[in-house]
Amino acid sequence: MLKRLNREAGFTLMELLIVVAILGVLVAVVLPNFTGILDSAKSTSSAAELQIVQTAVDAKMANESLTTIDAVASATSDMTTASGGFGLAPTYMRSDATRGTYTVDTAGKVTQVTTGS
Repeated sequence: MLKRLNREAGFTLMELLIVVAILGVLVAVVLPNFTGILDSAKSTSSAAELQIVQTAVDAKMANESLTTIDAVASATSDMTTASGGFGLAPTYMRSDATRGTYTVDTAGKVTQVTTGS
């Protein structure tokens, strides 16, 4: 004869609630750390882009034996020569535009106006 089992296999409601509560605690602990990492990455990338633009301006001035450069007073992300841009692309920079906006003075000092997150 076959034995009949009255016991059903599975998880109880209490076990499922405990698992959901543990997952909630883990998310609450990890989420703030994750958003902090994103903010740090944006800040680091903005600083790196500023350094790239400054290096390109320095390279242009050195290559063309310039002691002064045409100032770009209005903040722009245009790195071409069109419409008051920096005139760095494609010779000194690979991209035609940056994420942030920049100005440059006659001495070649680049200033970051916006980061372009």
